[in-house]
Amino acid sequence: MRRATVFLMALALALALILIPPPTVATPPPGRLPLRRSRFLASSSVDFPSSFYDCSKKPPSICLSPGSPGATCCQGACVDTNHSFQHCGNCNKMCKFAQTCCEGKCANTFTDKRNCGGCGVKCRTKCTNGYCDYAA
Repeated sequence: MRRATVFLMALALALALILIPPPTVATPPPGRLPLRRSRFLASSSVDFPSSFYDCSKKPPSICLSPGSPGATCCQGACVDTNHSFQHCGNCNKMCKFAQTCCEGKCANTFTDKRNCGGCGVKCRTKCTNGYCDYAA
């Protein structure tokens, strides 16, 4: 009985492979790669590529357009001087090691009482290792 069951299953599988045609795969036209976009990119509302906001060959007013990474033109790129590590508060003003740009000012988020552990996090007494009122 067991041999007959195995034989019938193998026969059914062989017939299924013969009778069901293989799935067809759409191929792109010659010389072109298929365009693949993730669901994340497909759902985003980005209108222009980042090269659109290149202000080295375009007027600096391009940085004021909607969707721009920032309103200031620094070294040919639109940047947000309120949060950029390399252009904090002004073009080419780089924050030191272990500092973060918070609202255009360099701050050490491990010890700064007004930016403890992150920008805008205020402590009542002191900031230690990025924690408010941390008992060391």
